[in-house]
Amino acid sequence: MSEENVVYIGNKPVMNYVLAVVTQMNGGTSEVILKARGRAISRAVDVAEIVRNRFIPDIQIENIDICTEEIIGNEGTATNVSAIEIQLRKD
Repeated sequence: MSEENVVYIGNKPVMNYVLAVVTQMNGGTSEVILKARGRAISRAVDVAEIVRNRFIPDIQIENIDICTEEIIGNEGTATNVSAIEIQLRKD
C-alpha cells in the first residue's frame, strides 16, 4: 500500500475527506486507507459510511484496525491517543 492511497482525517469538514476518497477511487485506485487519531476517529467513520452509502455503493470495508499511540508532549510527558485505520476496497 503506497502512501498516496492514505487519507489522513483531521479537523476539516467531512465532505472534504469524502471528496478525497471518491477522487482516489475514480482515479483507478482500488484501495484507500483512512487514518485518524483522537477526536477525529468519529469523523473517519462518518467519511467511510458516507462514501459507502451515498457515493460508491459497491465499496467494501476491508479491515478496521484500532490501536493506541503514545505521543510525547512539549514538556516531555507521554500521552496515550487512540487511533483507527479503515481500509476501503472497491472490486
